[in-house]
Amino acid sequence: MLGSALGSLAQERGLDQPPPPRLERPKAVDHGDVACNIALQLSKAWKLNPRELAQALVDRLQKESGFDQLITSCEIAGPGFINFRLSNAAKTAVVNEILTEGTHFGELPKGNAPVASAMIEFVSANPTGPLHVGHGRQAALGDALANLLATQGIKVHREFYYNDAGVQIANLALSVQARLNGLKPGDAAWPEQAYNGEYIAEIAAAFEASPQYQEDLEAIRQFAVAYLRNEQDIDLKTFGVQFDCYYLESSLYTDGSVAQIVGDLQSIGKTYESEGALWLKTTDDGDDKDRVMRKSDGSFTYFVPDVAYHTSKWNRGFHKVINVQGSDHHGTIARVRSGLQGVAQKRGWDIPKTYPDYVLHKMVTVMRHGEEVKISKRAGSYVTVRDLVEWSGGVTPEMTPEERELALQRGRDAVRFFLISRKADTEFVFDIDLALQQNDENPVFYVQYAHARINSILQQWGGQISDLASADLSLLQSKASDHLLRRLAEYPEVLTDAAAELAPHALAFYLRDLAGDFHTFYNADRVLVDDQNLKAARLALLLATRQVLQNGLKVLGVSAPVKM
Repeated sequence: MLGSALGSLAQERGLDQPPPPRLERPKAVDHGDVACNIALQLSKAWKLNPRELAQALVDRLQKESGFDQLITSCEIAGPGFINFRLSNAAKTAVVNEILTEGTHFGELPKGNAPVASAMIEFVSANPTGPLHVGHGRQAALGDALANLLATQGIKVHREFYYNDAGVQIANLALSVQARLNGLKPGDAAWPEQAYNGEYIAEIAAAFEASPQYQEDLEAIRQFAVAYLRNEQDIDLKTFGVQFDCYYLESSLYTDGSVAQIVGDLQSIGKTYESEGALWLKTTDDGDDKDRVMRKSDGSFTYFVPDVAYHTSKWNRGFHKVINVQGSDHHGTIARVRSGLQGVAQKRGWDIPKTYPDYVLHKMVTVMRHGEEVKISKRAGSYVTVRDLVEWSGGVTPEMTPEERELALQRGRDAVRFFLISRKADTEFVFDIDLALQQNDENPVFYVQYAHARINSILQQWGGQISDLASADLSLLQSKASDHLLRRLAEYPEVLTDAAAELAPHALAFYLRDLAGDFHTFYNADRVLVDDQNLKAARLALLLATRQVLQNGLKVLGVSAPVKM
């Protein structure tokens, strides 16, 4: 409507065709429901006073068909902003939209996204020990990000890259071998680089009892890697995360990929030899210094297989790739991208200089009983994802299997929500005591309780849910219902913006705000009133709120309990 009014104004006055106007939701409710600054944008080019242009635009807008049904008032504010107040019918329309679209409300249909498909690589833990809390943050972020992109009509592929080659795997085999020889951490003959956690003793005992047992370091290595991969799979299942593909670093050596990209880079003059090592000219692509690819002992530095791996990603058709990694990987970004530019030059590929995208997260500090927890006996020197889920759910040894399953669900929900609820690039303090609280201070409880409370009200009412589709929504005229309606209408934008900015924390913030608006509405406006029509309208609003809470929690991988 605004675009049409602008166009006819430009045509009438012989002015340049204007850009499409952008509408925004003012943060302050006093500034109306929708605001537009197009008059300020165009005033210079059109040589008009912005307030006068805004007034001319409003005058023209009022002649547009459907204006009266949509807008109750327009106000020109400040230097030339136009603030609109929407009609009650326009604001309540979101309720029917939500009830009609249900679980798909807020989603874009496939084919509307700027890219058709995307790969998200996350967790990618070395199979040298249990998953730690940093992996947990990656798992929560990566999975929520994948769900977010899927809401935008993008086909998402989740991938886990196993670093099953290199020094750390060799140290794992030596650690298990030492345990098999009766050694333990602290003994004089215990290898200096060995892993000290109790899980090494568990692997040694399992290997000794297995049919594969033999006193051979390679057999120990294979068994230990397989054992830990299985353990990590159990942890990921407990955390509710699934992958489409597990990609082995070792395969990049066995299938010749590493040798091939090294050859490609050498053939185009992207490398040089110095001090017995092979160097990559990463300074050509903005790095602060060139980097060693192959050391003087003939082994490759760790970013070389990374270049081969990302070459495989591009070759498999994944032209939109997002890596969720710890901030300690920051230094490898320029090297990997530089190597890929060389491969692209050699093979005639059009790989963007910014490929792949990265979401880097900072450390997680775990607090329990007011003190930082650094050590898990099982892992040796860090808190595991399993510890975090069990502690946050209040799991105890004497629980029945059913009680334990419920406690694990509570723990998983708390860990996921907490780890998503801050920007990835900020340090996060995970408070176990807060996760266990069943009150408004616990953000995941606060959101889930809103959902459970709506279920309780609907149950108390006891009517047919389908009847609410025909409720007279014009009766929703209170300040509290207005706030809730505005918040519900924001949901599709929240998803789109969070996906575009790779920022799932924005959805966690939104759900807390939505829960807050619901609780305020519930306390201000009695729902189960005697007036049947008013009761139906308020119940329809609650039904829509419940649906959006469910949809949003599902994107974060958090359950929506029917009772608490």
